[in-house]
Amino acid sequence: MPVWGRTPSPVQAEQSSADFSGQSGDPGVAAAAAHFPDAHTAELIPTSPTDLAGNDPAWTGWDVLRLIFLTIVALFVGVFAVLLIARWWVYPHTALGEIARVPLVVVAGQSLAYLLILAYMYVLVTRERRRPDFLAAIRWNWPSNISAYVVTGFALSLALQVLAHFLPIPKELPIDSFFRTPAEAWALSVLSVTLAPLMEELFFRGFLYPVLARRLGLPVAVFVTALGFALLHGAQLMFSWGPVLVIFLVGIVLTIVRAKTNSVAAGVLIHMAYNGTITIAMFAATDGFRHLEKLNQ
Repeated sequence: MPVWGRTPSPVQAEQSSADFSGQSGDPGVAAAAAHFPDAHTAELIPTSPTDLAGNDPAWTGWDVLRLIFLTIVALFVGVFAVLLIARWWVYPHTALGEIARVPLVVVAGQSLAYLLILAYMYVLVTRERRRPDFLAAIRWNWPSNISAYVVTGFALSLALQVLAHFLPIPKELPIDSFFRTPAEAWALSVLSVTLAPLMEELFFRGFLYPVLARRLGLPVAVFVTALGFALLHGAQLMFSWGPVLVIFLVGIVLTIVRAKTNSVAAGVLIHMAYNGTITIAMFAATDGFRHLEKLNQ
């Protein structure tokens, strides 16, 4: 995920309420349904132990740890595979160490790794845990009002841009190396509004959060999930507390949305809109990625 940062670019671098309220005699529940129109009815009605068990994820904490381990392996495999391809076809006379520092190679390797992990997530849920409906198992649940979540992502971007102006943001970050050429900027921008938010939401809000919520309760689960989300981006940000705090707040919002709506898709929409707003701002500030030097002015 890109990060809010320096000027001029704001960034450098997350049943219908009427039907339900008519059926419920509890005005408090009806009001909650009106406030979260995409939340499932089961979330708003006091749940019995049987209901809670039905909402438990099919996977365990050990499965999540295995997923983390395999993600690391997939990143090495993906980047190394792209390195070999690049060495064979594009850079035949360049050392592998030099090729590994080419941002386009890193982005391509990361994209390949994401696809490998997505495939394993599907196998884990449908084969190992015997839940044939993958989307239902991870609580994908497309919201009915998609535009509301897109607007939320846009508003979140603007709000955190304002906050970032009051935080210490280093003038140079490791992620800046991915914006040296227009091709690199385009590659990272496309990744940031497609596979990156999808995979981050699937892991953090789809797999990790429900396991933590089952074991630790909602408040701790929201905090820990957001913290892990922020730490994932820490290396890109030199673990500078200002930009990491911004990402942490994004994680808090996304996890709360997941908890309130029981929808991973809602978080994906917000995350894509958040990153998309950043990308559009950078695109405009650099004249279509033609003058990337403006990002550091």
